[in-house]
Amino acid sequence: MSSATPALPPSLCTKGSLSSPHNISKTDLNSFVKISDPGGFKWRLVIAYDGTKFAGSSFRTVTVSLSWQYQESPPTVQSMLEKALTQITKLQRKELHLVGAGRTDAGVHAWGQVAHFVTPFNYTSLDSIHSALNGLLPQEIRVREIGAAVPEFHARFSCRSKVYRYQIYSDTFMDPFQRHFAYHTAYKLNACKMREAAQHFVGKHDFSAFANATREDGGSLLQLEVEGSGFMYRQVRNMVKSIVALLVQVGKEALDSDIVPMILETKDRRELAKYTLPAPPHGLCLVSVKYKEDHLQLPPDSPLTSFGRHHTITKCKLPFY
Repeated sequence: MSSATPALPPSLCTKGSLSSPHNISKTDLNSFVKISDPGGFKWRLVIAYDGTKFAGSSFRTVTVSLSWQYQESPPTVQSMLEKALTQITKLQRKELHLVGAGRTDAGVHAWGQVAHFVTPFNYTSLDSIHSALNGLLPQEIRVREIGAAVPEFHARFSCRSKVYRYQIYSDTFMDPFQRHFAYHTAYKLNACKMREAAQHFVGKHDFSAFANATREDGGSLLQLEVEGSGFMYRQVRNMVKSIVALLVQVGKEALDSDIVPMILETKDRRELAKYTLPAPPHGLCLVSVKYKEDHLQLPPDSPLTSFGRHHTITKCKLPFY
């Protein structure tokens, strides 16, 4: 193990402050870097993003760009994140070994996407790195959490299940504030019928849950949530769009809820395609990724996980009378 402390990457600072909206002194950040380790250090990220910008047309479901994969044009979440990380760490893209929990289709959003990357150096604190990272990322992407990870942790292969939520806006016209995050149907959907049909998915075909299958917000918004485990977590994002489309047909009362067990019995998604096309991607959001508990433990001699920090006012400059 080397006894030298690596200097802060010069690209991170310009005349003593970060080249981002969050000004942090060079001396401050240098104090967060610890001695090098040939084995490297692994870091886990929890990321939220609005997938609209990274999708092109929200209604395209075939031959589209994926939000989590590397390509510069059209931009992806991964390419934006790697660009920020390379500027902060002064490491090359290939040295970071950035890996996501999985891909999300174009137009799909995330609240709990997970990724990991590695560095040849450690940090004693992560708050400033966290702030710098969000300062360099576009406003559609935010790192919610950054923490140290044990060597065994792998964003993709340590995954146990994924939770997705799909939003449907059922009213005569679309709420303009929901247009990028919910699928609009002008039909008045029968939530009871949809809930009845959704129960056929519970515990079936490696779905560990189809929880809150027709949760309503007291108005026009329906939320359907599904957790896929086992082999299903790899393809659950595609299945959710197909399931939602089927449940919408049931909600319209164009199909009877008894059609669901019949389709499940065939074990063939092509059978479902006979009744409906997949729902558009923009109503879908990756809520969380669940992992093996032992893979989420903090390694020894690691900094505390950063959840971001609030700004505070140290002195009030307003006069009092």
